[in-house]
Amino acid sequence: MAIRVLLADDHEVVRRGLRSLFEDTDIQVVAEASSGHEALKLAKEKKLDVVLLDVRMPDMDGLNVLGRIKLDRPDLPVLIISTYDNPTYVARAVALGAAGYVLKDSDRNRLLTAVRGAATGEPIWTREELRRVTGALATPRLNAEMEVPLTQRESEVLKQLALGLTNKEIAQALHISYETVKEHVQHILRKIGVTDRTQAAVWAVRKQLV
Repeated sequence: MAIRVLLADDHEVVRRGLRSLFEDTDIQVVAEASSGHEALKLAKEKKLDVVLLDVRMPDMDGLNVLGRIKLDRPDLPVLIISTYDNPTYVARAVALGAAGYVLKDSDRNRLLTAVRGAATGEPIWTREELRRVTGALATPRLNAEMEVPLTQRESEVLKQLALGLTNKEIAQALHISYETVKEHVQHILRKIGVTDRTQAAVWAVRKQLV
């Protein structure tokens, strides 16, 4: 029986490339989305076995899409596929219930194995991936119920940080200086009681700030 896949990526070239990798296999692309909103709509409407979801899309962060899909269809496996080997993205994907995280430069066998494993409920996460985010997932859990007095600007910076943006990208997005962003990040880490950006991102996910 074919594994029915929704392919969500804003680049047509990427979608075509992935489709070609699935040719002559048991994996069938039954729907494609070029935006986060379109992916959400199709995930609700289509009969699917797996969603392949890009992280960065223009209208909605792919990890936010993941969270929304999991609210509507908690049993639908979602594989994150990304160019970015970013521990913040990986930690957020784990926290939000993704079936796995696959890099776009992975070989064909890795991708096929991941899709098939997700469809059958097998664990896709590698030991290395989980090892990288174990601390991030464990530490903020103790503080998740605390009310933390973040300023409005700190909350804005934390949200951007949780989306995986660098300090430079946050400065550009919020129209503030790079040094100001660095100060805000240091204050945020101290206030919520974590030691790095990845832990802060997971804390923000658990507080439903993103």
